[in-house]
Amino acid sequence: MDVQTLRAEAFKALHQRDGVFVMPNPWDAGSAKLLASLGFEALASTSAGLAFSLGRPDAEGALSLDDVLDNAGEIVDATALPVAADLENGFGDSPEDCAQAILRAAEAGLVGGSIEDASGRAATPIYERGLAVERVRAAVQAARSLPFPFTLCARAENLLHGRQDLDDTIERLQAFAEAGADVLYAPGLRTAEEVRAVVQALAPRPVNVLMGMAGVPLCVNQLQDLGVRRISVGSSMARVAFGALQRAAQEIREQGTFGYAEEALPFDQLNDLFRRG
Repeated sequence: MDVQTLRAEAFKALHQRDGVFVMPNPWDAGSAKLLASLGFEALASTSAGLAFSLGRPDAEGALSLDDVLDNAGEIVDATALPVAADLENGFGDSPEDCAQAILRAAEAGLVGGSIEDASGRAATPIYERGLAVERVRAAVQAARSLPFPFTLCARAENLLHGRQDLDDTIERLQAFAEAGADVLYAPGLRTAEEVRAVVQALAPRPVNVLMGMAGVPLCVNQLQDLGVRRISVGSSMARVAFGALQRAAQEIREQGTFGYAEEALPFDQLNDLFRRG
């Protein structure tokens, strides 16, 4: 097998074994190497983390598919781990746009990716269900045309766009599963009851749950007990890094001190990590 096929098979197997795995979200090659060194088994890009690192807003059309795949390719090359990508809405409204995004993701070395039902338009943030399903179906067909098992994740974005309708969210995910999606994902679930409802409605299909949200106390063991198969953390690690940077800069500006350096990773530790990588 070639390297991409081996990674794809390994990624598929993670979703088929018992228990849950955590798939953190690096935003560049350096953060990918650090996470890989800590023993994680797979990585996924974050559109928000990338946008913020480029000084751009997220989910407002400030990133192109080229931007996302260039970044994802750097993450792929940084480690030996399987990498999936946040492909947003496929960077277009049509099913054909979603299919093309999957094919181009595969060309970039990715072995998985997500397509969401958010349009990127404030007036109509969520695609009509019929179109949303057709978009997932086209992405599935593109994934199945590849010579390796590309893991397609379908996302229902209601909860991130002020539509607190769990029933509609579940029905969308069920329709995406029927269209062939390998993994289902509703970012914004905040309680054990919500997670349980989604997992039970979609069983035995694997469900991804987003963690790293303020005010959500669920832990890995609890999510595993609820039947979750995969956990991602979105932009939260990138935001933690930006938070540390802001606090360090504020300390200098407001106090004239440099105590933040006590919490910094040692230069030699990072240098050695990246030298070995």
